[in-house]
Amino acid sequence: MLTHSRVWGALDRLARLQGLSPSALARRAGLDPTTFNRSKRIAADGRPRWPSTESLAKVLEATATPVETFLGLMSEPSPPAGRPIPLIGLAQAGRGGYFDDAGFPVGGAWDEVRFPNVADEHAYALEISGDSMQPLYRDGDVIVVSPAAQRRRGDRVVVKTTEGEVLAKELKRETARSIELRSLNPDHPDRVLPLSEVAWIARILWASQ
Repeated sequence: MLTHSRVWGALDRLARLQGLSPSALARRAGLDPTTFNRSKRIAADGRPRWPSTESLAKVLEATATPVETFLGLMSEPSPPAGRPIPLIGLAQAGRGGYFDDAGFPVGGAWDEVRFPNVADEHAYALEISGDSMQPLYRDGDVIVVSPAAQRRRGDRVVVKTTEGEVLAKELKRETARSIELRSLNPDHPDRVLPLSEVAWIARILWASQ
């Protein structure tokens, strides 16, 4: 049966198969990145909103997915619901109002995604934008991070500076006064930051690619 939940569930499964978030899937199809946001699936008056035929056609074309495959995704059982965790674009993470001083998400401007295997109650997701983190992280990849997780040398981390810059790097060394970060992209330099210039640091737990 063609139902609202099955159609949206198939879109979400297709995004996961492509290693993308729903917003990255929309971008790949040439659509507005918010087209498939969960907040747009139900109207303000409670009525279900369906994806348009045009948007579905563009997604299938952009991912080279046959209609029969998409119909098969609609018939698959839903995965375990898991725990919803906040999702925000990495570019937005540099702005004020999204995090407290410890790097935990605050406010209600977040979208949400569900990850059945993420038990850390402090974890949240960031969606990569741009190419500064290639080849490890590509535009549209989703990383799950935790500001509460213990960090060790060699861990991949996300760091926000007091100037609002957000970096994904490898933790090379951390002292009482500074942190040394190894770049994931050879075209970008390693960084040494005084702790006075670090707003928060969070360890990367998982990445969609």
